[in-house]
Amino acid sequence: MEGFCVSSQKISGMEELKEIYDRMTSLRQKGIKMKMMAEKAGFSPSVLSAIYSTVLPAYFKNKEEGQEEDEALNNALVWVNNVSKKKLLGSLANLKNSLFAMDAAPKAIPEEEVQNPFLSQLEERMRDTMNHITNYSGIYFSYSLSSGSRSLKIEPYLIAPANKGNYVEVGHNNAYGATHWGTAVMNGLSHLYLMFNENQPPQLAMFHICLKLPMYDRPPFLRGLYTCFDYNYNPVARRILFVKHSDCIAREEFLKLKGEMKMPEVLNDKEEIYYDYTCKTEDIIRMCNIPSPQMTDEDLVIEKKILSM
Repeated sequence: MEGFCVSSQKISGMEELKEIYDRMTSLRQKGIKMKMMAEKAGFSPSVLSAIYSTVLPAYFKNKEEGQEEDEALNNALVWVNNVSKKKLLGSLANLKNSLFAMDAAPKAIPEEEVQNPFLSQLEERMRDTMNHITNYSGIYFSYSLSSGSRSLKIEPYLIAPANKGNYVEVGHNNAYGATHWGTAVMNGLSHLYLMFNENQPPQLAMFHICLKLPMYDRPPFLRGLYTCFDYNYNPVARRILFVKHSDCIAREEFLKLKGEMKMPEVLNDKEEIYYDYTCKTEDIIRMCNIPSPQMTDEDLVIEKKILSM
């Protein structure tokens, strides 16, 4: 876990503070009390509560309004009287490490209760996937059709063992500048599923990709289908192509890569091939909701007409 540079008494960036805030939110949703977090991090509960409920939200808002980091933090701290800037900056590394070392203890399942077999199988497959992911680890560029235009959407993906070695981690830098982290599950040796949440918790907007695995060591590309939501939160399925960029699995290298949209007229020869493979009308399956108080068979006819326009 990377620490914070506090020798200059400056914050290492909004993203690190966002990690702390999101982690505290996640722990609270799991039932961990602020008092317990404070004890682990060496803060008083009132101070940590003020940081979480007042200082960090104000800091994020100030940054969004264009303030520099020091100015944004100074203006956030004026809302509380029990948090000093020196104490906060000097404790960030320990706070982050303490929060990420915590987790809610799993609830014991009474022996008489039958466990969900699907969840048990999913957990088992996640562990087993670690044993077979080497051939497919690395950085890829994906090619698929944009939701809002006829552009070719090009986005970097990372497939790599997680640091703790207990699951496969996947990363996604989308064409709009956001990064998502998820996990992967292999179905035998035939398919690899990549799963993400596009929204911030507690909202869940899943998108997942099913990649067909060829009988080939370290394949240069993978073909598949991915399902997600369009701008109206209707499900969409598309063809997608993953092309290997490198065998590197370093997060810092992956995060340097950016997604983009490219119109057909500016594509190079390779990209034209990828466009023809992924961006034709027959490579998309759409659904939409038809406002109807009657819910008759005619709705199905209308939906097909709308989607074929």
